Amino acid sequence: MAIKFNRSQTFPTNGTVTAAGLHNLIDGTDIYQALITDQPSLTAVDPADSILIADASLTAGDAPRQTTVSNLFDDALSGGTYTGLNLTGNLTFGTATGNRTVSTSATITTGTIPNLTSSTATITLGTIPTLTAGTTTGTAGIFTSGTVATLNSTTGTIGNLSTTLAGDMTISQGTATAGTRVAVLNTAQQYSRAHNFAATALTITSGTVPWDLSQNQVATLTVTTNSTMNTPTNPQAGSTYVMIVTQGTGGSNTLSFSTAYKFPSGTVPSLSTGSSQVDVLSFVSNGTVLYGVSSQNFS
Repeated sequence: MAIKFNRSQTFPTNGTVTAAGLHNLIDGTDIYQALITDQPSLTAVDPADSILIADASLTAGDAPRQTTVSNLFDDALSGGTYTGLNLTGNLTFGTATGNRTVSTSATITTGTIPNLTSSTATITLGTIPTLTAGTTTGTAGIFTSGTVATLNSTTGTIGNLSTTLAGDMTISQGTATAGTRVAVLNTAQQYSRAHNFAATALTITSGTVPWDLSQNQVATLTVTTNSTMNTPTNPQAGSTYVMIVTQGTGGSNTLSFSTAYKFPSGTVPSLSTGSSQVDVLSFVSNGTVLYGVSSQNFS
């Protein structure tokens, strides 16, 4: 059997053994490592199991103190830093504060992450109130607040999406279904509330009137001098346009039209001459020409 004790005491052959020497067999004993390594190993450790700790406040001659496994982890390990922790089982904990870094990979199957900053993350199920991430993939996710730079999804449900896009939103495959409060292309819809264009006021500049049709489909013009309507810009085929013309103070101001405006029988309508009288000109475009009719003298 291996030596377990160093008695710090020797006796010469055929020598005299004193009482003090016998006493030192016990008082001067040092425990060797074999005392521990020769013991049977425990296959499981209970939190209530006791172990011996050499208290740093004790002197070399003092005996070790007893504590439990539970106290060891609750007290001594709670404030430590561990650079090489490898776990093969499940890690369960309550509230974790401070920084947690996983260098290679992390798997979160369920739970709540108040704040996640990640270059790459795979989350199969969970709630992230605030997420700042580079590439994020998952089969299901709930984002109550945060910024998602690029969203690629093959399946899932987005209950409410509010976004300000610098570029375009493209749905390359599948069907996007909009609610009743959204107007969509290629779908017949009936509006339950009034929809209108806010009229754009046109301005006379050096006797000419420009009209950018992309700004609005309804325009107003007060004629204060003899003027000419320039060729309108940005007409759209099939679109209708309306211009409300008011005769200025004093009346008798005229309004001519470029050849881009066409009227029945080629007859350009004359404005009502009375001060403050109103004429309404309605147009439909083929993409180049505005075909119009005039309703006059709304006074």
